[in-house]
Amino acid sequence: MHYFDNAATTVQKPQQVAQAVYDALNSQELGNPSRGAHGYSLNAYRKVLAAKCLVKELFQASSDYEVVFMHNSTTALNVVLKGILHPGDHVLTTVWEHNAVLRPLYQMRQQGLFLDFISGEPLTGALRYDEFEQRVRPETKMVVCNHASNVTGNVLDLDRIKKFCKKHGIFLVVDVSQSAGAYPVDLSDGVISAVCFTGHKSLYGPGGTGGVCLKKDLTVKPLITGGDGVHSFNREQPAGLPGVLEAGTANVTGIVGLAAGIRYILDKTVEQMLQKQSRLAQIFVRGARSIPNLTLYGDFTHPRVSVFSVNIGDADSAVVSEILWEEFHMATRSGFHCAPLMHEALQTERRGTVRFSFSSFTAEEDVRQAVEALKSIAKR
Repeated sequence: MHYFDNAATTVQKPQQVAQAVYDALNSQELGNPSRGAHGYSLNAYRKVLAAKCLVKELFQASSDYEVVFMHNSTTALNVVLKGILHPGDHVLTTVWEHNAVLRPLYQMRQQGLFLDFISGEPLTGALRYDEFEQRVRPETKMVVCNHASNVTGNVLDLDRIKKFCKKHGIFLVVDVSQSAGAYPVDLSDGVISAVCFTGHKSLYGPGGTGGVCLKKDLTVKPLITGGDGVHSFNREQPAGLPGVLEAGTANVTGIVGLAAGIRYILDKTVEQMLQKQSRLAQIFVRGARSIPNLTLYGDFTHPRVSVFSVNIGDADSAVVSEILWEEFHMATRSGFHCAPLMHEALQTERRGTVRFSFSSFTAEEDVRQAVEALKSIAKR
């Protein structure tokens, strides 16, 4: 078996992640955080607080930032976008975006939001950065962008976008679903307003974990309201972070597992993770480019994460992916990867692509076998 669908979720996790979840459940010492002054509640609160500190360490976030845990980056993006934007605001986003960004923005556009897209180049998907200045308006309130494409693996020139947002006084919200844990995410300069992350990909946490690391001075209207354990007689969710976004009971065991995944990354360092991914990328790209009739999509002249999209001849991506699974026992992802505008930019909107994505548990021999499998299919 060869697992090459890590951009969807990492199946192979560090052993300490599973152990941390088991220990949290088996300890019978973790109650409901912020829902009591007894030891069980305080134990859980300390675990959650420690996990928040690890998130801030990973993202190099200062004391100006707050961490709020949620189910995943989809939830976090909905909370941030719908909690900050209002009818009449203008948003700039890109063709790289996942539907976790696109669908909330489309929904808000029906309610009076104005929306413009930064386009991408055919075949590579590289952004046309000059369009930011061309499309900015006086009412532009936010740029929301995907740090790393889940289709091509391209990494955004975030420094360039930071300068643009700082120049125009615009909020910057970044979806780091594909980059968190696999590529440096640096909030130390305080320019980024919020990063939305998920736990189940390159952070090696359990499914159903993730959240947002956001500036404390942001005013965010809560998407979900309910109990906060303290202000029970208030008819509205109490203002102020993190409580305004933390209605209901936290997923303490999941958060403990996520913390173990982040600790695994911090111990190895993101830089070492990136070096290994670069070695795997060299093997895959060199091999893929040697295969006649194979198209490899993406910009390979700039930094990237280990996500690769290919097509063979005129074959539908689903057919190729099925052959890889049935004959070679290789799990890949076919189709459109919830990123329709990127496929329009790449001109693959009819058949999608076959996506390979690697993790720190992917071996070089796995990648070589993937190349050999593609060669075999391409000969047919």
